[in-house]
Amino acid sequence: MNAETTPRIAVVTGGTSGIGLACAEHLLATGHRVAVFGTQAARVDMAREDLSRRFGVDNVLSETVDLHDPDALTAFFEKVRTTWSSPSVLVCNAGFSPKRSGHRLAFDAIPLKEWNDVLAVNLTGAMLCCQLAAPGMAANRFGRIILIGSIAGRALPRIAGASYVVSKAALAGLARSLVSEYASHGVTINTVAPGNVLTEMMGSPDSPVNQAALSRIPSGRMGRPDDVAAVVAFLASDEAEFINGAIIDVTGGEYVPT
Repeated sequence: MNAETTPRIAVVTGGTSGIGLACAEHLLATGHRVAVFGTQAARVDMAREDLSRRFGVDNVLSETVDLHDPDALTAFFEKVRTTWSSPSVLVCNAGFSPKRSGHRLAFDAIPLKEWNDVLAVNLTGAMLCCQLAAPGMAANRFGRIILIGSIAGRALPRIAGASYVVSKAALAGLARSLVSEYASHGVTINTVAPGNVLTEMMGSPDSPVNQAALSRIPSGRMGRPDDVAAVVAFLASDEAEFINGAIIDVTGGEYVPT
């Protein structure tokens, strides 16, 4: 996009902190208008104030939305459309990985409610967002859907529990299904699988868990949210139009497909 081009509209789920916020920043910096949502009102307000100050109030929309509530999600996308227009870019980043004192629950101890809650946010939430965004993209003959997976869905999981692993691995299947329906309409759907990225959810860099993770990364450092966001911004661009159905690992070499 350039200064004479109408800004494209992007939606970033879980876009008020961590990787999601970095994705919003990169998309705003490349000329998009960006709508983000999260579940914590204080973070939503902070993201709105910070992004509006840096990129202009007319380019930012930030709301509190719970992915467990399909009606609230539908209302959010309708607000995006009435405020600007149908989104051309969707980044499904919202997700969580329940642990107990930094450790996963044993498989046979996972409560059914926890299993369902994780899949509802990490997988079903992404599906619902795609249902709300993809038809408009197809009608406009342009769309970019980027699903944020995880190394946990690609390699033998070391920390994440089964519910998180399953939810993230399933995103690649969702992407393939969407490619089969929407690729011929100018829509690309790709999965980005981050490795160990230092965010608030990951805790202190000096924790034993993170130090152990660092020892497994050939690049010699933990990931940063910007490492992931830069890939997302490229996949959202015109230049990425022939990348479709891919899984792009952003792991510093910790996971290398064979």
